[in-house]
Amino acid sequence: MSSNPFITCLWFDTQGEEAANFYLSIFKDSRPGRVSRYSDAGPGPAGSVMTVEFELNGQKFMALNGGPQYTFSPAISFQVYCDDQAELDYYWDRLSAGGQQVACGWVTDKYGVSWQVIPSALPGMMSDPDPEKARRTAEAMLSMVKLDLAALERAHAG
Repeated sequence: MSSNPFITCLWFDTQGEEAANFYLSIFKDSRPGRVSRYSDAGPGPAGSVMTVEFELNGQKFMALNGGPQYTFSPAISFQVYCDDQAELDYYWDRLSAGGQQVACGWVTDKYGVSWQVIPSALPGMMSDPDPEKARRTAEAMLSMVKLDLAALERAHAG
């Protein structure tokens, strides 16, 4: 196997370049990459964008304009870990703009991609060896749409 890292390919109908630019505008540690275009061989119109490579927080992605055959599902999501409430609010507000705020920290962006905007401390609280602390944290999280770090910490502490 090649030593190259995995690259996540996101299949869009025709809005791959627009989506890549949207994500690049949100994530501070991001970089655009190569753009390839369809030739006369198709299947897209000659000269139209076929793929857009980009990187978000060190993770490589490719947006493919592959047509309407496939759409996104919440069965696949990206987790965005946030160190504080201000960072959580930042990503929540931007990723949900034009999309849908779901539950328990999940949003679906305007392109149909699912994201989990999560406090970095949450996995530790949810797996606390004290089952009562973990239960209280889970109950609090399940009652929220956007996660509230202070409320989760209060629930965890009891």
